[in-house]
Amino acid sequence: MSEFYLESPYEPSGDQPQAIEKLVAAIKSGSQYQTLIGVTGSGKTYTMAQIIQHLKMPTLVMTHNKTLAAQLYSEFKGFFPKNHVEYFISYYDYYQPEAYIPRSDLFIEKDSSINEELERLRLSATASLLSFDDVICVASVSANYGLGDPSEYKQMVQVIEKGATINQKALLLRLVDMGYKRNDVYFDRGSFRVSGDVIDIYPAYSEEEAIRVEFFGDEVESINHFEVFLNKKLEMLDKVIIYAASQFIVGNERLQSTIKSVEEELSARLAYFKKEDKLVEHQRLKQRVEFDLEMLQATGSCKGVENYAKYLTGIETGATPYSLFDYFEAMGKEYLVIVDESHVSLPQFRGMFAGDRSRKEVLVEYGFRLPSALENRPLMFDEFINKAPRYLFVSATPKELELGLSGEHTAEQVIRPTGLLDPKVEIMNSSNQVETLYDEIKKVTCKGEKVLVTVLTKKMAEELTRYYADLGMKIKYMHSDIDAIERNQIIRSLRLGEFDVLVGINLLREGLDLPEVSLVAILDADKEGFLRSETSLIQTMGRAARNLNGRVIMFAQRITESMKKAIEVTEKRRAIQEEHNKEHGITPTSTKRKLDENLKLEDHADIYNTYDKKDKIPPSEKKKIIAEMTKAMHEAAKILEFEKAARLRDDIEKLKKS
Repeated sequence: MSEFYLESPYEPSGDQPQAIEKLVAAIKSGSQYQTLIGVTGSGKTYTMAQIIQHLKMPTLVMTHNKTLAAQLYSEFKGFFPKNHVEYFISYYDYYQPEAYIPRSDLFIEKDSSINEELERLRLSATASLLSFDDVICVASVSANYGLGDPSEYKQMVQVIEKGATINQKALLLRLVDMGYKRNDVYFDRGSFRVSGDVIDIYPAYSEEEAIRVEFFGDEVESINHFEVFLNKKLEMLDKVIIYAASQFIVGNERLQSTIKSVEEELSARLAYFKKEDKLVEHQRLKQRVEFDLEMLQATGSCKGVENYAKYLTGIETGATPYSLFDYFEAMGKEYLVIVDESHVSLPQFRGMFAGDRSRKEVLVEYGFRLPSALENRPLMFDEFINKAPRYLFVSATPKELELGLSGEHTAEQVIRPTGLLDPKVEIMNSSNQVETLYDEIKKVTCKGEKVLVTVLTKKMAEELTRYYADLGMKIKYMHSDIDAIERNQIIRSLRLGEFDVLVGINLLREGLDLPEVSLVAILDADKEGFLRSETSLIQTMGRAARNLNGRVIMFAQRITESMKKAIEVTEKRRAIQEEHNKEHGITPTSTKRKLDENLKLEDHADIYNTYDKKDKIPPSEKKKIIAEMTKAMHEAAKILEFEKAARLRDDIEKLKKS
């Protein structure tokens, strides 16, 4: 059984011990579904970590967006520094799926920008799942999308042992089959280089260490890890396992079988288009697929290779596609799936299949893809919800789905370790809400505390920000048009005190841990709908629950049913929390939380930028600069600051070429 070593200065407190005990007992008794209901600030992530330690099960932690996934990854890395904590989200910085709009005869070509560091982290996750038992993988919805067959991926490995006899040429050809490229000039992830009897291999999933294999004839004389840019030897190894450079890499036998199957399907589909007198679709499909076949034959891959997943993985039509879940199953033991913020995550998982299917059916009908491309899909909800042996749903406001599945296996955390109560709720007339709110903000910001304001539309967020800024207020807005990296910087700036008020829409609900915020203002709280439902209101109000002076103001003309229920839940929790504090003599204190280092922006490339002419840098100095910049690049990537890491990577490449 795997060991998970939880490191934390805290011990379970409040109602955490009871929740941990109840949920662990339920899972051990064989229950498939359980739910943890935890108010904001009650330490749900710490409870999850305790449950993982008690169960000793490999765990997949899923949530509905990348920002929350990054936050969870950072927290679990801190809780389990001795275990394999991995990160699995979409590796696209930008992704525009291919689509066709028949009405306007507009084809939108697939366009994407792959983040190499995220791709490495994904490969690291699948490699760890096939190598170790003590794995915690934090993932976004990407875990529900199709991957290669884990058994095929597991076969595409190269084991190298000290003292073994391996033909060097055969080893190099094997690495090429596994998706690695020879590059003796620029040694980077997913490549290898050869110098006499020495072969250096930089695994596609490795962070900063490569593998050096030294031969004496065809005998492996030594194996060691080495730091790439400093060329510094690290630990000596007796054995090393190298995995393929992609989850879709397959052996030559499967590849040839795939090519044959695609050719047969293409022939049948072209015959259909010809019979139906659809000559445009006929020509369109013929040109596209034949090009893909040429690329598959020559390189083993092609653009959009995932559309041929049916043949690459060998699944039957309509069968459940391989996904990250199958890599957990390949471990051969029970595993746990934790769905964080389940009230949002589960509905999002439910809607993935239909949207993907609708887009691809149009592409197939008009000759842009073969019908088999429909098998490259995310899991349907029924497949997802029955896939794993154990589930734990976590939310402050779980819905009927989670509660119905869990039945009596539900635990609740109402008490916060800090003793903080749920915020007080005030209702103010919305007739003059902008002017009234201005006065309330002034009262708060003069004490050095921060304010969150939620509105209903992007335009309202921008207009309100502009109006208050003209009055001299330090304020910013945040909505879906602002990318993830900039959102992180805005949140960090708020915590640093660079401005006092943040205006947003539904982005202010889940996952924002801001102890400095003492006032949450909800404008137009009586406008019933998704953003003003009972669940949304409770989540929004929870943003003020980490500060001793936390309070919520709802601006409304009337009290809606959602407002009434949200206030009742809050008052009920306050009563329980006050009683607990009195009974145990607890004095509430504001939450303390360090600034996330992954939101920091520092330019470690200053030393590089001091040189106006890069080709004039002395070689010895250039080597030092590359080493320093490389270290900074890996540090930035490690803390998920991928934009900065990419900038440093580009500067390093320019410097090497100069």
